[in-house]
Amino acid sequence: MAEKLRIALAGLGTVGAGVVKLLAQNAALIERRAGRGLEIVAVSARDRTRDRGIDLSGFEWVDDTASLATREDVDAVVELIGGSDGPALTLARATLASGKAFVTANKAMMAHHGLELATAAEAANTALKYEAAVAGGIPVIKGLREGAAANAIDHVYGVLNGTCNYILTTMESEGRDFAEVLSEAQSLGYAEADPSFDIDGVDAAHKLAILSSLAFGTEVDFDAVQITGIRHVLGADIAEAAALGYRVRLVGFGEANAKGLFQRVHPCLVPMGHPLAHVTGSLNAVVAEGNFVGRLLFQGRGAGEGPTASAVVADLIDIARGEYGPAFAMPVKSLAKAKIAPAGERRGRSYLRFTVADRPGVLAELTAAMRDAGVSIESLIQRGAADDGSVLLVMVTHEGPERSVMAALEKLEGSPSLLGAPMLMHILAS
Repeated sequence: MAEKLRIALAGLGTVGAGVVKLLAQNAALIERRAGRGLEIVAVSARDRTRDRGIDLSGFEWVDDTASLATREDVDAVVELIGGSDGPALTLARATLASGKAFVTANKAMMAHHGLELATAAEAANTALKYEAAVAGGIPVIKGLREGAAANAIDHVYGVLNGTCNYILTTMESEGRDFAEVLSEAQSLGYAEADPSFDIDGVDAAHKLAILSSLAFGTEVDFDAVQITGIRHVLGADIAEAAALGYRVRLVGFGEANAKGLFQRVHPCLVPMGHPLAHVTGSLNAVVAEGNFVGRLLFQGRGAGEGPTASAVVADLIDIARGEYGPAFAMPVKSLAKAKIAPAGERRGRSYLRFTVADRPGVLAELTAAMRDAGVSIESLIQRGAADDGSVLLVMVTHEGPERSVMAALEKLEGSPSLLGAPMLMHILAS
């Protein structure tokens, strides 16, 4: 049996503690599968005194996290600190510069600095692994990088944020509004005290940028992702979608075509017959459509101690086996620098919700704006006036270019008939 893989672990939060537990509990099985043992030799975290419910006495505690990268008794470094820059990025750079393998669960760092780190890993002929950075314990990185490697991927998309999915599906099942469900999610620990990173779509956008690179062989381009979160989704939107045969999900969608790379995170209406309509609670799911393999669905728990630790240790097993490979499925020099495909050229159907004043002529104003912009209305629903005199009006469009819908909304901007900003949600094709 080969010598053990010696590991330094930076970050002992929920996931870090999970890695320690997993390596201890499944040690014999992991050794058989990896062909050698996996051993933590050093750890680093901000608070030595915190009770993490695990025994850390067998590991050397290091206060200077960056020094883990240059220890002679370490073969691989695991980063579970978080943050796109700061100590996490310093540790990543130092580890790869030292020729050591590097494992991270840090989607923000990979979305912003993945190309730099992949280049450094290739130069050092070492491993950069990040399975846990996207969709927790779901092996979607390995699935795209290896299992679907022979395919041209047409689309990659999915439910990429468990917090948003929990909120939306709770609104759906219990008929409550966003603010109330968000508050409950925070009290239960499903949402952070400052939930903006999740509910504004940034977390999902980081993951989408990584998935797009893997799927389409393009450079990671987080700045090109169009992002809309779920703050403005009403319980009424959920109910109207259900009446029309849809469920609302925050979907990250990527597509490479002749016009370039299109990436968007946006709340969508998902047909009841689509697999994503049945992804509930805090689950994640990713769909990839290959030209030979067809539709692939990866689904499971996208966060938490167990699933994320499982993905981290899976990467360590690959390293123990000597299975490296390029971080983004091909060498960095082979990744294409894609143009940003314009959203306006895309064709599809849309859901539009307006809150309007209850007075004559309002409906005519809205439909005229649609007509003048070339938008064809498939269905229109108008609900009775609320106590404040407002009326909820919902339109579903026929298929057409997105630029026409945007032109119609621009025509209505500033109209005194509108009592709030319209809500636009695209309808996901089945």
